[in-house]
Amino acid sequence: MTSHDLRSQLASLTTEAFRPELADIDRLPTPDLARLMNAEDAAVPTAVARRLPEISAAIDAVAARMARGGRLIYAGAGTAGRLGVLDASECPPTFNTDPAQVVGLIAGGPTAMVTSVEGAEDSTELARQDLDALKLTPDDTVVGISASGRTPYAIGAVAHARAQGALTIGLACNEHSALAAAAEHGIEVVVGPELITGSTRLKAGTAQKLVLNMLSTITMIRLGKTYGNLMVDVRASNDKLRARSRRIVSLATGAADDEIERALAESGGEVKNAILALLADVDGPTAARLLEESGGHLRAALAHAPR
Repeated sequence: MTSHDLRSQLASLTTEAFRPELADIDRLPTPDLARLMNAEDAAVPTAVARRLPEISAAIDAVAARMARGGRLIYAGAGTAGRLGVLDASECPPTFNTDPAQVVGLIAGGPTAMVTSVEGAEDSTELARQDLDALKLTPDDTVVGISASGRTPYAIGAVAHARAQGALTIGLACNEHSALAAAAEHGIEVVVGPELITGSTRLKAGTAQKLVLNMLSTITMIRLGKTYGNLMVDVRASNDKLRARSRRIVSLATGAADDEIERALAESGGEVKNAILALLADVDGPTAARLLEESGGHLRAALAHAPR
């Protein structure tokens, strides 16, 4: 593609549109700029809400595959790639997932998290190589993320994954995008032109973060990673999380502190096991067995616990 062709393509994208009415914002007082930017951001949840049916369908498809042992894999370049890596990296401490269960791929590799890697986003071959290294299966899901919906790396990832039989999702912020068209599930959250022309780390980035939050969080709820709205699979890897673990057990059971400490000790610090042990009045090993037989779903384990 020539430079002229690329300029023409960008000029046609909503996310790249120039807004003449904002041409003098650099002259505005800071409070006015802050109010303007805040008003812009306020429109993002509404744009996401318009795509809730598509988002919900994608989540159900992801959850079905992950329940069979599949992985959730994000692929993007620049801000979109960083958002995918961020969401993936937060799943292990929040939901006690294996680090290989939710994966973030960014064009150019880890270096691209902090430094632009020349040409990486333009390579469909790089996307293929990154995915081949993961040895895709039909139970995996690949989510291509691109504000423009035209990024070759994201489109290449989705196209290659779909050819391998994996579930594919294309998340973009322009209508009629090549990325959404390439995926089985297309999600196009149109947030309009940015405050700073073409700076898609702003509204588009916020929209992508909101959608990724839903994809991972609701999938984990479907997989039994929560009990109500409690993070019962939280990994207590620091003092704050250890305190949170005790609070979660308390909120779920209403047990006294000494009972909570005993249940956590018997369960090796596993919050879900401790809750089951207290609510069903069983010992740690029995709680572990019941949870294993129930696929890790605490409510199901409680239903099958001895009375």
